[in-house]
Amino acid sequence: MRSAMAKHILVKTKAEAEVLKERLANGEPFARLARRFSMCPSRKRDGDLGEIYPGQLVRPIEQVIFKKALLQVHGPIKTQFGYHLVVVYFRN
Repeated sequence: MRSAMAKHILVKTKAEAEVLKERLANGEPFARLARRFSMCPSRKRDGDLGEIYPGQLVRPIEQVIFKKALLQVHGPIKTQFGYHLVVVYFRN
């Protein structure tokens, strides 16, 4: 079965997500920003979502996780929860 591993940061606004994406582009560690700013409980694991299988997450996030390039920051991605920045670090 297909699976992937990803981490993310969830914030309330697109503007917040864009500022964090810029900070990531300037070299700030994803884990530190996730712990400090993410609203998701995964913040306790540096934003790590663990192993993900199709059907576990909302569609816009799964589309990124299973179709976009590895090791790049994707987003902001809007869902009913807020705005996400996503990095996929493994996919089989």
